[in-house]
Amino acid sequence: MATPSFDDAARYLRELEEFLRIPSISSDAAHRGDVRAAAEWLADRLAWAGGRVVETDGHPIVLGEWLERPGSPTILVYGHYDVQPPGDEAEWDSPPFEPTVRDGRIYARGATDDKGPLLVPLTVAQAFLEQHGSLPLNVRFLIEGEEEVGSRSLRAFLRSHRDELAADLVVSADGAMWRPTEPSIPIASKGLIALDITLTGPSSDLHSGRHGGAVQNPLHALARILSSLHDADGKVAVAGFYDDVVPLTELEGESLDRVPFDEEAYRREVGVPALYGEPGFTTLERLWTRPTLEVNGVSGGGWFTVIPRIARARLSCRLVPDQRPEAILDAIREHVLASCPAGVEAAVDTEPGAVPAYAIPPDHPGVQAALRALHKVYPDNEPLLVRIGGTLPAATLFEEILDVKTLLFSFSTADEHLHAPNEFFRLDRMHDGMRAWAELWHVLAGIAPPGLRVR
Repeated sequence: MATPSFDDAARYLRELEEFLRIPSISSDAAHRGDVRAAAEWLADRLAWAGGRVVETDGHPIVLGEWLERPGSPTILVYGHYDVQPPGDEAEWDSPPFEPTVRDGRIYARGATDDKGPLLVPLTVAQAFLEQHGSLPLNVRFLIEGEEEVGSRSLRAFLRSHRDELAADLVVSADGAMWRPTEPSIPIASKGLIALDITLTGPSSDLHSGRHGGAVQNPLHALARILSSLHDADGKVAVAGFYDDVVPLTELEGESLDRVPFDEEAYRREVGVPALYGEPGFTTLERLWTRPTLEVNGVSGGGWFTVIPRIARARLSCRLVPDQRPEAILDAIREHVLASCPAGVEAAVDTEPGAVPAYAIPPDHPGVQAALRALHKVYPDNEPLLVRIGGTLPAATLFEEILDVKTLLFSFSTADEHLHAPNEFFRLDRMHDGMRAWAELWHVLAGIAPPGLRVR
């Protein structure tokens, strides 16, 4: 079966613009109807695959399938149709839900996360059917509406629809490439935990003149605890934090060494006077392969002369493979309680929805198939194996519940203002993505199904 042609650029752009006009903001109850409208739009687009809107405990999920290749592998195409709020619309150069094309880019909320990349495999499937009457392999679709709020209904949905979603490999349209100049495959993403520290001191705020020096100030105590979380050189000082961190394999180290990275250019890009972090590792290693503990916010008191009753801090950790979220949460809690000075009481509350890190081996057949597909589309660029500092809850859930690995094959790139004003998607990446997805399906079709289930 030949690879289909993708010549109708005007049609693809028209469909993308229509999709982007739907303000499917999953975090805003006022847009619940818009979220459902986006799901119905997709189900209609998947009518040829029995596309349907299926209820969850939250926003609906869109399912579809084409299973007419007995003996061939079955892939589950994953993506999401919900988007982040636009934020301050005054910071946008064009309205966030009125798609605007400038300089080969389409600007709109959701353009690159994830509506543009999601339409790529849907268009590829439709092109195969229109031009050849068949697909190279069996394909299922699962498109959720809660990725931007932590995929909070996905776990229960996967458990209750497990048989309906059986596949040999998940291929995700979500998960950005490293840079637009180099084709890449992400092989890992970091896990995430979040927690709040609350220190309570006096029964009410106190006048700092009358009581200063006689009682413990919760903000002072909190500063001591927070400063104790790291050594002076930036290494996390919580006992047991690094116990389960596994060194990179030789193959993983070699793939990391091939990634071009200019530390000075990165320093200028983020606008800091100097880079800083865990010693003994390069900046790229710290960004991609080392766990982190960050203080995201501190609150208490105000611009008046009191000793506040309460001080709070929000912490989060990005975890690497083999670190267990519950073990790290316990270690931090023990550290905080042991470090709490006299005169205040400490409480540590964990944020629901902790997510472990995800990884797929570099030599996994799905990864190797993706590298072949990218090389076909970009013959002059050696595809890179990269990692993501962010978190992808769906990939860990697919492995836990469906017992399949997830191949991240998005044609979004990390510089396209995801979650920020003026989000955009490069239109040439849409065309490249269609060619690459079509090639990927051809390569995967030649692999015996058990070969894709290698862990």
